[in-house]
Amino acid sequence: LSDYGIDSLLGFLKACFLHKFTVTLLFQIKAFDLEQSLQEVTERYEKETQKRRALHNSLVELRGNIRVHCRIRPLLPFDTAAGQRNFSDEVAYAADDETVLVKCSRPGHAPINKTFQFERVYSASESQDTVFADVAPLLTSLLDGYNVCIMAYGQTGSGKTYTMLGPQPEENFAFAIEDESELGIIPRATQEVFRLISEKPPGSYWVEVSVVEVYNNEIFDLLAKDSCGKVFGVKRDVVTTREGKSDVPLLTHETVENASEFLHLVNKGLQLRVKHPTLVHAHSSRSHLVVTLTITTVVSGDNFGKENKSTSSSRASSPAQLEATEKMKQVKTRLQLVDLAGSECVGMSGATGAALRETSFINRSLSALADVLGAIAEQRSHVPYRNSKLTHLLQDSVGGDAKLLVMLCISPTQKYLTESMQSLGFGTRAQQVQRGQGKKKNFPVLSKAK
Repeated sequence: LSDYGIDSLLGFLKACFLHKFTVTLLFQIKAFDLEQSLQEVTERYEKETQKRRALHNSLVELRGNIRVHCRIRPLLPFDTAAGQRNFSDEVAYAADDETVLVKCSRPGHAPINKTFQFERVYSASESQDTVFADVAPLLTSLLDGYNVCIMAYGQTGSGKTYTMLGPQPEENFAFAIEDESELGIIPRATQEVFRLISEKPPGSYWVEVSVVEVYNNEIFDLLAKDSCGKVFGVKRDVVTTREGKSDVPLLTHETVENASEFLHLVNKGLQLRVKHPTLVHAHSSRSHLVVTLTITTVVSGDNFGKENKSTSSSRASSPAQLEATEKMKQVKTRLQLVDLAGSECVGMSGATGAALRETSFINRSLSALADVLGAIAEQRSHVPYRNSKLTHLLQDSVGGDAKLLVMLCISPTQKYLTESMQSLGFGTRAQQVQRGQGKKKNFPVLSKAK
């Protein structure tokens, strides 16, 4: 090539390089602009979603609806006989954070998709942290003067106990404090309550805990002690007071000073909870567990309504001290944390003998709970709370003035489709219940004694 040809070639190559560089730069600028636009749209969407949820929560407050969240557990080894995951059997999905999509198919029929809408839906990949983040705001209401109840509902093996308590070891249950990311709602809620108490302005708080199980339609006090101080389950009864509230006479209430003391007591109670293996779940809970945290706020007549000179919070250490304090008014609020026993199909669980009797009582009590919700939804003059010890015990939470959250737990597989559909139907009916606006327990404004 001549010098002229080489120069022309170099010029051409330089022009091509500049063109390529320019095009690449333009693409990068365009991609950056699109990324910025997408980020802005995403931020606007999240803000609008938060606003819509806030409005929805306000509407729920006014109507007194029951909040319903749904958690879909991941596929587990026992979902298939060989222990191998078969993703073709997965039929329940979280379509988004408010919608459950279920693929229903029957032999000889075209497959159809059914959707269920709830206040919040958690996919199989979402963590315990994420679940509790949506529960935590209810605990603020507890210290604001409202009763609160959080209840897990679902079939055996759907993840209720994991959601409420955390993972269960093979033998004795104990909260794995060293792995806090796996803790369930009950231990997290307790930690949050004591954190909120520590941030409150000067005042006195007396915190008590009780643990009961409803087994074969009988109530057992899991914190009762014998003459030697050993914890053992004692049968109790539930009654209705003159005020129309449910109460368990002689129920053991233990005063606790912090979350560690609470967890220690609950662990003791859990050792007595009845469990039997079934074909569905090797550690199936055969009873309904009800853990109650009662907070007594003690307001002094001399200090209430005045500017507090002290910055430290005073806290009574025992009921006796509180009773002895002059010019004080007590306001009690209650947090009930409920891990319901799982509904089961007898043919699926393989229950026989005593386990079959347990299954019958479990299913009947859950049916009674559904009947109560149906009666409230239809505003019937009579609500059949006394048809079951479970519904009688939870009367104030289900039909009273408590803020109630039902956490549905379902399996994603075709194998348990019937049970999952039953749970989703229960949740759909529950969120249609309108009980009227929740009642706040007013903290009294006491005038200084003359």
